[in-house]
Amino acid sequence: MAAPKKTNAARVLDKLGIPYSLNSYPVDLDDLSAGHVAESMGVDASCVFKTLVTRGNPHGIALGVVPGDAELSLKKLAAVFGNKNAEMVPLKEVLPLTGYIRGGCSPVGTKKPYPVCIHESAKNFEKIYVSAGQRGLQFVIAPDDLARAVDAVFADIVMG
Repeated sequence: MAAPKKTNAARVLDKLGIPYSLNSYPVDLDDLSAGHVAESMGVDASCVFKTLVTRGNPHGIALGVVPGDAELSLKKLAAVFGNKNAEMVPLKEVLPLTGYIRGGCSPVGTKKPYPVCIHESAKNFEKIYVSAGQRGLQFVIAPDDLARAVDAVFADIVMG
């Protein structure tokens, strides 16, 4: 199988000198969930992180990076970035804001640098899986390296 084409997100990591590997999986357009991604790659959903685009009041767009088996707490994410509240960005706005489509949204290489918060459970893993900027392609990357690449903070941002 040919090596996957470099995504913009991969080029960003290369430029920063941040190590990663790429893992591809078959895309199911009927199931773009992180759970499906984890199952396709034979890994636990708790180490496959999904990138969610939110809008906070008053500070605007922020990305929450949470485990595939967890649900983002908008209230906790809002607090991390000093917002009164936050809401999910409508799907139609994800591409214009980030340059990525649903199921292929990476915290790396967005159109503009947005604040990023990675759920603290990422630190429990040597490597985590996160979208490499296209459907069917995941970065395998150390959580601290990902945080360094996007200037992220770690916090508890999931429900429960």
